[in-house]
Amino acid sequence: MKAAQFSEFGGPEVLEIVDLPEPHPGPGQVRIVVHATGVNATEWKIRKGELSFGAPLPQTTGRDVAGVVDEIGDGVTDVAVGDRVFGVSDDGAGAAEYTLITHRSIIPPSLGFIDAAGLPIALETATRAIDQLGVTSGRTLLINGAAGGIGSTAVQLAVARGARVIGVASAANQHYLSVLGAEPVTYGDGLAERVRALAPGGVDVALDVAGNGVLRELVEFAGGPQNVVTLADFDGAKEHGVHFSNGFVDGHGFRALATVGELIETGRFWLPVERTFPLAGIAEAHRVSEAGRIRGRLVLVVKS
Repeated sequence: MKAAQFSEFGGPEVLEIVDLPEPHPGPGQVRIVVHATGVNATEWKIRKGELSFGAPLPQTTGRDVAGVVDEIGDGVTDVAVGDRVFGVSDDGAGAAEYTLITHRSIIPPSLGFIDAAGLPIALETATRAIDQLGVTSGRTLLINGAAGGIGSTAVQLAVARGARVIGVASAANQHYLSVLGAEPVTYGDGLAERVRALAPGGVDVALDVAGNGVLRELVEFAGGPQNVVTLADFDGAKEHGVHFSNGFVDGHGFRALATVGELIETGRFWLPVERTFPLAGIAEAHRVSEAGRIRGRLVLVVKS
């Protein structure tokens, strides 16, 4: 099968399309014919060597996937061959013609493969973070980095719970955040004053998705480090006593894959795909992702 792989750490140019053996499912797994694969920041950080999970080189890539089940392992009862599903590639090998998944769900009826492929990691991460913050009806949540894939997801999930959301993003994304249900403010000098204008008494909790060095301010807004979670600033979390959310340590929120369908079908959740690329264009997709300023998701189209 065709799959994306890198044999050394480095820039996007180290990615290549190679022929690999087809995988086959073990107990609890299903194999899918991959139609689309999301592109996440974690993947290019691994490719650059900034993150390491101990896997030897060469390494495959791609976590978010959507496709059609064509083989099932022992004990699988939730899906059948022919079902359209989305989920997370077990081995981070989703940028390929076939992959194995354990965390999965049926794709909501109104979604195509491309839109579905942009959801799993963003859903899991945002759900985990707002659960850790105890976001419920009547609480005010401040999200720093609210317009990207995870931020956009967190905004909508929090709004669906009945929370008030203040979202920090670039000037170009202010209207977009309003459409999602957040009260937008811009990054940069004067952020404290802009947030205080909307929430004079501060906020209940704050989520840092951007990792751009504002944890001290978020702690002040939220009344203490115990009310702040960061997904992107490991060093800042240690400095300010803030929790750094990590799905490998904290447990995961993959149950959101099965529950988001109701929000999607009732028009209360939407995560745009900003741009698509063919599998052979994965290096360019990584370049775009690494450059940042993405609204929503980037997706590789493996099978049209």
